[in-house]
Amino acid sequence: QAFFCLLLCVPRGSSCPPSCQCTERAGAKAVLCSSQHLEEIPKDIPRDAVFLKLDANSITRIPSNAFRHLSQLEELNLSRNAIEKIDRAAFKGVAAGLRTLDLSSNRIRSIPKEALLALNAKLRLANNPWHCECALQEVLWEARLDPDSVQDITCHTAPQEEYVGKPLLQVLDAGVNFCSIRQRTTDVAMFITMFGWFAMVIVYVICYVRHNREDACKHVEYLKSLPSTQGQAE
Repeated sequence: QAFFCLLLCVPRGSSCPPSCQCTERAGAKAVLCSSQHLEEIPKDIPRDAVFLKLDANSITRIPSNAFRHLSQLEELNLSRNAIEKIDRAAFKGVAAGLRTLDLSSNRIRSIPKEALLALNAKLRLANNPWHCECALQEVLWEARLDPDSVQDITCHTAPQEEYVGKPLLQVLDAGVNFCSIRQRTTDVAMFITMFGWFAMVIVYVICYVRHNREDACKHVEYLKSLPSTQGQAE
């Protein structure tokens, strides 16, 4: 009876993943899973976790709803992994409560704006091979970036070679607008497409007129070759 009573007294979701260490910090649960060679986010993280450290692992992706059951989560550290892909709904369920999200030192080239829209957390995005484009610019406009790490958000690739290797903030401060660059590129592509269609129509009309003219000339020549009515009457 005492054993069953003990089982009933253990709160649900309080078990700790085998590769992690669970401790208390000022009455809040901290789940420490640093440097455990993890390749994905553990499924059995306690529901009452407030602090979660998953840094220095080999995680490559943050799937949708990865932390949805962690309604009390306030600090999430995913730095120093191999993250390349972040799904649009990766932080669904925890976005409103998060205060700190560390994604620094990964392999992130781009991130869906939708994944960060509802976040109120202070973001660390430094030391990733970012592709500087309109989507990243929009993220910077709308996200709360950690001011201590914003200078380390560097353009690994960019639409123009002159921006490669430069801090993104420096490029934007110089007046560059990647969104207008994309718009101009789209406009040029549309213009080329429309010009191509217009040229095809012109060529078709010319061919059509020329073909009809040749047919008309042949018809006239045919009529000339016919015996005249006057000649028949004589």
